[in-house]
Amino acid sequence: MNFSKPESARGKSLHRSIQSLIAQHLWIKILIGLFLGIAVGLAISPSGGAILPEQTAYDVGNWIALPGIIFLGLIKMVIVPLVVCSIILGITTSGDLGFLKNIGFRLFGYFVATTAVSISIGILLVNLIQPGQFVDAAFVESTIDATASVVPAQTFENLTIPQRIANMIPVNFTQASLERNMLQIVIAGILIGIVMLTLPKETTKPFHDLCVFGQVATMKIISWAMAIAPYAVFGLICEVIIRIGYDALAGVAAYFMTVIVGLVCMLGVYVGIISLIAKRNPLEFFAQIREVQLLAFSTSSSAAVMPLSIQAAEEKLGVSQDVARFTIPVGATINMDGTAMYQAIAALFLCQIFGVELTASETVLLLLTTIGASIGTPGTPGVGIVVLATILVGIGVPEYGIAIILGVDRILDMCRTTINVTGDLTATAVMERWMKT
Repeated sequence: MNFSKPESARGKSLHRSIQSLIAQHLWIKILIGLFLGIAVGLAISPSGGAILPEQTAYDVGNWIALPGIIFLGLIKMVIVPLVVCSIILGITTSGDLGFLKNIGFRLFGYFVATTAVSISIGILLVNLIQPGQFVDAAFVESTIDATASVVPAQTFENLTIPQRIANMIPVNFTQASLERNMLQIVIAGILIGIVMLTLPKETTKPFHDLCVFGQVATMKIISWAMAIAPYAVFGLICEVIIRIGYDALAGVAAYFMTVIVGLVCMLGVYVGIISLIAKRNPLEFFAQIREVQLLAFSTSSSAAVMPLSIQAAEEKLGVSQDVARFTIPVGATINMDGTAMYQAIAALFLCQIFGVELTASETVLLLLTTIGASIGTPGTPGVGIVVLATILVGIGVPEYGIAIILGVDRILDMCRTTINVTGDLTATAVMERWMKT
């Protein structure tokens, strides 16, 4: 395994954290928790064996999920300081504005390209498979009548492009932190890092040392949280399976499988990128990031696993600190390949159900809209369904149609988050090679 040599107290601390996780064989424990959670969830689910009354099963699921909620709470508690400190240290470590300019342009172009590929795969698959034709009309009517009231309200404002660009500026950093507006937080970190590069070192040293402490301290808290990760995975998966049950999955099985096939295809794209562009062995690459993928699947949050993504990039993939600590936070904010694909497939699936026919130009517009909507989407569970509501309004699909796919959204959220995180780590490998050429 290719580990980077820690050259500072910060490096030694991060190195000890990841070595501790490796020594515990954490990925094996997470995998065991994953399968146990699925098995117990199926046994307790009201639509399965029905060994418990429905409400009792849901109450039990809430208690089982408690370790997972605590785990996510600990991770989310340190996300903002970790992102800010990591970006600032990544920029200042490079010590070169030219490096920042080069990686910035390359990274943004790469993210837009992979997102466009992902959405194109989704559009192609949904038109080939036509999952909407397999859904029973009675199921659609009963689902909408029963669950339309719980469809999430649209919270993303319909802003013009200039307004969206202006909204990226972190006018109030405290508000951005409270609202978990990661795009604004990332931009603030980048601006502060650039400013520090232009000032004398004696002026920036106190704040630099504070960032070092912030990163080391947050990683220490994360290492504590990782101790309960297998129990968290078990609880979160179990609670999801209890609520999903069999009926919801069977009703939209064709749609469900279309999304899964699309995500697997995108995984194949990453294999090609890793082999041909990053010049790495795909099998070794995926073996090195398996813990991150398992946690991403279990937590449905790319933000929650961002700390472990940074660790894996630096300590397992051997990516330099300045590349990893810039690429991962930015990627977790704007690189949402899995989410973008899901939104495109879901939108076209609902178009098929409601008889909304899109022209070629409208499909291209959907692609561009989905790319824009995926950039800056908060990396937290359930937000994708809210963004989808915004897209549906623009193409003439009734917003209450989301109720049809709401039952299986959480399990698909877990799958697409895994692709999102895999895409971020793939990008770090690509950027590492490009910045050396």
